[in-house]
Amino acid sequence: MRPMSADEFTDALRGLSHRYWGTHPFHHRMHAGELSQPELQVWAANRWYYQSAIPRKDAAIISNCPLPEVRRQWLPRIVYHDGATPGEGGMERWLRLCEAVGLSREEVLDERHVAPGARFAVDAYVGFARTKPWVEAVASGLTEMFSGHLMKARVADMLAQYEWISPDDLAYFTNRIDAVAGEGQATLDLVIEHSRTRAEQDAAIAALSFKCDVLWSLLDAIERAASKK
Repeated sequence: MRPMSADEFTDALRGLSHRYWGTHPFHHRMHAGELSQPELQVWAANRWYYQSAIPRKDAAIISNCPLPEVRRQWLPRIVYHDGATPGEGGMERWLRLCEAVGLSREEVLDERHVAPGARFAVDAYVGFARTKPWVEAVASGLTEMFSGHLMKARVADMLAQYEWISPDDLAYFTNRIDAVAGEGQATLDLVIEHSRTRAEQDAAIAALSFKCDVLWSLLDAIERAASKK
């Protein structure tokens, strides 16, 4: 089977947007202001487990990639989430959001609220990055293409619906909106460049599909845990 053109390949990847977790019922409830504070706490604590795994996923990509130019391109993503120094970075901003919804750092960091299904989904994602070819692991992160508009809506809706949340509390999202647009395009360019055969292109599409499953499963687990609050 012939390789897809760059445009065809891009369309096939973008065609998975309907499977992104923005359409999950839990997110609809969040944006409608229907979540209680305990439910938001469950969401924040479990999402923390996902956020904390992202630098490890990116480190796995770097460790599997033989190309120094790609490793150099990917390294800043780890620094973005971990921070160049303590008290900085995306993970720190997420911890501040956890505090804003009423959680202590201790209970977030010791992962006492992480649901088994959430842990399984996130660990599967890190395992995917460690064991699959680096291009497939990179392709799995193309959910970045779908996330910018969702983050913008989340900031606006959460500020409108949850009066006890302030703009500073949502710094993770406001900071990430600008970053994710550039990262998404850079990731797409990288995947297109290094997925030359039809088999490689199909593997990249399957990787992105897998990531959508991971995110959906994560929210399923959060929704079940939150229903007990």
